Amino acid sequence: MAVLVERLVQRGVWPDPESVYRVLAAADRLTRAAMWLVVHMTYARRVDLSGAPLPEEAFKDDPEGHTGGSLNMVPAFVGYLTANVLSGATRSWVMGQGHCVAAIEAVNVLTGDVSDVERTRYPRTEAGLSQLVSDFYGYQIRPDGRPAAPLGSHLGPTTAGAVAEGGYLGFAELQYVHMPLRGESLVAFLSDGAFEEQRGSDWAPRWWRAEDCGLATPVMILNGRRIEERSEIEQEGGATWLECHLSMSGFDPMVIDGHDPAAFAWAILEAEERVKRFTADPERRYPAPLPYVIARAVKGFGFPGAGTNRAHNLPLEGNPRQDAIARDTFNAASASLFVPKRELAAAIDVLRTHDVQHRPLESRHAAATRNPPALCAPPPAWTEVAASPMDALDAWVVGLVDANPGLRPRVGNPDELRSNHMGRTLDRLKHRVNRPEPGAAEAIDGAVITALNEEAVCGAALGNKGGLNLIISYEAFAVKMLGALRQEIVFARRQKEVGVPPQWISIPLIATSHTWENSKNEQSHQDPTLVEALLGEMSDTARVLFPIDANSAVAGLAEVYRTRGEIACLVVPKRPLPALLAGPIAMEFATRGWGHLAGDPAEADVQIVAVGAYQAIEALEACNRLQARGHRACVTAVLEPGRLRAPRDSLEAAATLGEAALNSAFPPDLPRVLVTHTRPEPMQGLLRRIDPGRDRMLSLGYIGRGGTLDVFGMLFANRCTWGHIVDAAAKVMKAPLSDLLDPCEATAVAGKTNPRALQASLG
Repeated sequence: MAVLVERLVQRGVWPDPESVYRVLAAADRLTRAAMWLVVHMTYARRVDLSGAPLPEEAFKDDPEGHTGGSLNMVPAFVGYLTANVLSGATRSWVMGQGHCVAAIEAVNVLTGDVSDVERTRYPRTEAGLSQLVSDFYGYQIRPDGRPAAPLGSHLGPTTAGAVAEGGYLGFAELQYVHMPLRGESLVAFLSDGAFEEQRGSDWAPRWWRAEDCGLATPVMILNGRRIEERSEIEQEGGATWLECHLSMSGFDPMVIDGHDPAAFAWAILEAEERVKRFTADPERRYPAPLPYVIARAVKGFGFPGAGTNRAHNLPLEGNPRQDAIARDTFNAASASLFVPKRELAAAIDVLRTHDVQHRPLESRHAAATRNPPALCAPPPAWTEVAASPMDALDAWVVGLVDANPGLRPRVGNPDELRSNHMGRTLDRLKHRVNRPEPGAAEAIDGAVITALNEEAVCGAALGNKGGLNLIISYEAFAVKMLGALRQEIVFARRQKEVGVPPQWISIPLIATSHTWENSKNEQSHQDPTLVEALLGEMSDTARVLFPIDANSAVAGLAEVYRTRGEIACLVVPKRPLPALLAGPIAMEFATRGWGHLAGDPAEADVQIVAVGAYQAIEALEACNRLQARGHRACVTAVLEPGRLRAPRDSLEAAATLGEAALNSAFPPDLPRVLVTHTRPEPMQGLLRRIDPGRDRMLSLGYIGRGGTLDVFGMLFANRCTWGHIVDAAAKVMKAPLSDLLDPCEATAVAGKTNPRALQASLG
């Protein structure tokens, strides 16, 4: 620490050593006060700013809180604030262990750096702090079904400066290195338990580049305990083992005392100095030896029960509300942490240097306030002939990247980009590697993050919210990204709910090599689970699009990039398909979410609703047959099914079709056949508003049948060929099937003769 103090004084950042030590002393006082508030958040209904012992009635009936981890996080977060004060720069922060929210909220409320929602509710008064501790796990609910208190059990959109909930342990580990833009700094607080459970975080040195990355300092709170057992790190040898492991992964580990905020401040500043020295070396070679701070701590340090299994949640042996010994223990421990009001106020004044240093509050750090400039979207090259939708996207994405040189691109790629028809994008952006192979699409500064780990590569895009992002995956394997995607969706949706919608450019996931065209690869590759799950989320934030040709694929992707703060999955075929929509019509379909491909529902005997490209082709074939046999049919393609759902709140209602428009496009009494890319049941439930009844609408889709087949084989095995659609239409119209299908076709539909009798031109 003395070396750091001397460096700060020599550089003129601080006038003398005494001024620096005054900051460190203030950090100690803030740490004690925040730990005092954390234990009150777990156990107490109110606080007493005189420091007097709390009586029985001041304690909660049912205490709750991840107390040990939160106590360990307090000195870490205060150390982060201290590093900002000492250096005169506000760093971004992210915390992977979101259940330690009490630490962040306690520090923020004491310093007064809180969100607008919390400012009036939690002032630094006895009433305000009592409201805070009462709200923590208070379970209050509003009449509209939302939590009554802004304070939750994890980081939320009302937690000042939070950028992720942290409810899914391990995802901060995958994103942090991709978060800061060049010229920025970020501190990532990470969990030792998540380190062993979420592989892929070891690769941070593999992705970091001085040329396009900001400073990223990972800080692991090594407190050695999970919920019921020691972590694997602790079992293998603790910090010594971890140092060796990190060194082999390309990190430059630093072990500090995890109980001391000054140690955290020193480590953050020292880590950045080491990276700057590496960056200044013209002969630098990658991977960079990224510093990795290991903060050794006893779980729950500073309060009784530290180091025991109890420390994870409720460290006292009893409930102070009911147990006098536990109550006395709480009051004695609380007294040892208590900082008088005037002393605390003086410490906070020392740390409140933002105006003098002309820097933003920590709640307004760069990663928390992302708002990139509007995209310059290149005009699409529409096609009038059969083309691969993925080829069309490939060409348009290259143009998009070239038109927006100020936005750092990231492509998350767990598969093969060329196999997925994104070869031009790969040639333009290249795989990011440490040692490029001559003649290969590789570069040290490549923007394609490739690893056979879906969670890790999608983290590259999700973390790059200051830039332009794209994720591409096989549909079946993209389901492994679901947890990471849902964390982003839930957090962004809650930001909308509290009136601070995120402003990062929406992030698309292209699911290709999908269920119906990946027919040759057995059922492990034939799985629409991801889109079914995403369709269950709120449609104004989690979008799912099913383009039906090359033009609608480009139009759909352009529509996604037009928006902010949304996650969108586009299910896109890579095989050549007919051009079903002219360019301008494709744009209308993408903007509206649906459109009629053939016929007019106002004049039709039956309406075929198609969700998916191959489904639209089969629906048109069925329509041709019905019309040839004297029945008026309409084919409607639904590109974005979420637009037609019954909205579940006002935000979703703004993104869905109104009743009058819906009834015009889907007349209530018109018989229907739904044929969908997904399993039929979830899609039929989603589209309940256009369902005229059990005998008036039948649904076809993936029914879990597959194997080593071709596209036609998949369609036939799942009863989704044009012949099966005609069969369903006959049922809902109550028309004789013999009038619509030839005998060989009817017996094929019945599963009695050669299926190839139903093979359409695209088979």
